[in-house]
Amino acid sequence: MTFSKPDILYLRWSLLTFFLVLGAGNILIVASKNYTEKARHDQQEARRQLSEARARLATAEADRENMRDYMLEYNALMKRSVIGSGQRLDWVEGLNKIHQQDMELGSIDFTYSILPQKNYAPSPALDSGNFELNRSDMSLHFDLLHEGQLMSFFDKVRSGISGWYILDKCSLERSTAAPEGDDFGVPEHLKAECAGGWVTLRDKREAK
Repeated sequence: MTFSKPDILYLRWSLLTFFLVLGAGNILIVASKNYTEKARHDQQEARRQLSEARARLATAEADRENMRDYMLEYNALMKRSVIGSGQRLDWVEGLNKIHQQDMELGSIDFTYSILPQKNYAPSPALDSGNFELNRSDMSLHFDLLHEGQLMSFFDKVRSGISGWYILDKCSLERSTAAPEGDDFGVPEHLKAECAGGWVTLRDKREAK
């Protein structure tokens, strides 16, 4: 099939239009593809940002709950005089009060000694955050009629004296005593040696 010059002149505008349309179509296809990719990327980014926002919201809500629980625990420890400087005078007064009550009942006798406060490193290690752990070691010697008096004593310590007392160990042994000038023994009683300590928390930031 051959085209004459007039035919070519007649068709040139149609061919030009065809190529223009073809080029415009390719441009539209490429633009549409780029737009689709950008839209997909924007959608993924929006989902990522939404997920991060939800995570931050969940973290904020968890922090708020933790702060509420923390404040409740903090206030409880403050009320028990666990946070702050060692309450040595309160411990001594509380122990003396228990001793007086027990002596009046004639049921128990004990002596004690409280050492100066020092840094405390529990085992296993404990993350105390902004607080420094301190401890005042205390040793006690008891003269008992029976083991139940020892349990009763430490119940009184925990319920009647502000502070956080940790009992490490106790040893018991039986002993026989006889009145002066009497050769007959009296019923056995118990002697006990106990060791423990008063623990306090001090905010490290207060020392700065």
